[in-house]
Amino acid sequence: MTDGEPGRVFRLAYVPGVTPAKWVNVWTERMPGVPITLVAVPAAEVVGLLRNGGADAGFVRLPVDRDGLSVIPLYVETTVVMVPKDHAMAAADEVAIADLIDDEVFHPLDDTIEWTVRPGLPAFTRPGTTADAVELVAAGTGILLVPLSLARLHHRRDLTYRPVPDAPQSQVALTWPTDATTDLVEDFIGIVRGRTVNSSRGRTPASPAEKPAQRPAQKPAQHGSGRRAVPASRKKKGYRPR
Repeated sequence: MTDGEPGRVFRLAYVPGVTPAKWVNVWTERMPGVPITLVAVPAAEVVGLLRNGGADAGFVRLPVDRDGLSVIPLYVETTVVMVPKDHAMAAADEVAIADLIDDEVFHPLDDTIEWTVRPGLPAFTRPGTTADAVELVAAGTGILLVPLSLARLHHRRDLTYRPVPDAPQSQVALTWPTDATTDLVEDFIGIVRGRTVNSSRGRTPASPAEKPAQRPAQKPAQHGSGRRAVPASRKKKGYRPR
């Protein structure tokens, strides 16, 4: 089956906070014959989805279990602390880990920040998801550290957030099953890496209309046409044949 055949779809998974729109737009322009389907999936489930064939590739937050997966790290996000707007930290421009020592910090089960030592005091419960933890922060029962994009995703009028420069950071990556590196996956990798449509490493060739026009081949000189060749010694300025 070729890329342009009906029924061919590229399935792209992504975890909360990741916005794949810019890559999807490029795909739509370059691959009009292959629709792209977006699959929103919790961070804790994306690897299982890929291994079970539920998506062709996905944007994940590292670290993940890389067994059988190919991974391309993309970018690192700032870690922020989410607090109620009337919290003392809301008055600061940024917060240090040491400033959290007396605060109860939620550690949701879907947390993707890799901590060596968790900051602050353990909260009274471990929420199942980041969204649940945000609700508890809004209730004034603790604070939460998350990647910046998740703080924006779960924005509320009664909450604010401040950067924590010395906290571990979350890294977003593109991943897919290594043994399922299809042509379509290669095409998407090229888009994510910023390759142009005519890149030598890209798979999609330029259309005939985009190829430079070729000059017609020069016809070889015809001998015996009845016209005498002028000897080089006689090709001088002012010479006229008699």
